[in-house]
Amino acid sequence: MTHSPQDPTTAREGLPPVVDRATWQAERDALLVREKEHTHAGDALAAERRRLPMLEVDAATEVVGPDGPVPFLDLFEGRQELIVYQHMWWDGAPHQGQCEGCTVTAWHLQDATYLNARGVSFAILTTGAWEEVAPFVEFMGYAQPWYSVRGLDGPIGGEMGYLACFVRDGERVFLTYSTTGRGNEIAEPGLALLDHTPFGRGEAWQEMPPGREADQPACWYWRTDADGNAAWGPTSRPVPQWTRPGATPETTLGRRGDH
Repeated sequence: MTHSPQDPTTAREGLPPVVDRATWQAERDALLVREKEHTHAGDALAAERRRLPMLEVDAATEVVGPDGPVPFLDLFEGRQELIVYQHMWWDGAPHQGQCEGCTVTAWHLQDATYLNARGVSFAILTTGAWEEVAPFVEFMGYAQPWYSVRGLDGPIGGEMGYLACFVRDGERVFLTYSTTGRGNEIAEPGLALLDHTPFGRGEAWQEMPPGREADQPACWYWRTDADGNAAWGPTSRPVPQWTRPGATPETTLGRRGDH
């Protein structure tokens, strides 16, 4: 049986309508005009960021890494610019009890090769005590440098969950930009890819075409159980943790105990 291009029986309910190639291309080209406008608007915002003033920070402020205390200036590794992600930390929590949102972001930031080639270093800061942070970093297999900023005030320490950019002028260091919340999504390309799919993130705040469901709470898929089902119960983990050797369901979420 042959269906016409607009025959609703050619696709399951909730999927986009089925059309011929010419119609699809025309619709795609029309959306591309708006996408280019969006891109150019983003370029203009980036130019405004580059015009922001900067705030001097104490370059000698000590942060704690695998080799003990080091001055913040060392995080530049001789380069002129530095990007940091400030990872939330729950004292005493097992690995699966650490922040799932920060885990999503840090997991997306595992390789700074291209940043380094552009003269930009990258590091992750957290308020956790180093003796707790070190085994977590080892468990996750992170290769990027981590440092504890416990007890420090902002902008190096203080509130976490931020992306921040710094620049140095010789031995002086300056904060140039900081963002949090959805501003962090620039570091999470998985979310941008989902936004290009017909079902998006499946979150209730997203506008969806009629017949297509998006009724889950924000970030509903950041934790799953061992079978990959979205879950926030005591046996769930931040999604990337299930790729780690030895990761098993636990019942110690949010408490001290085995990892």
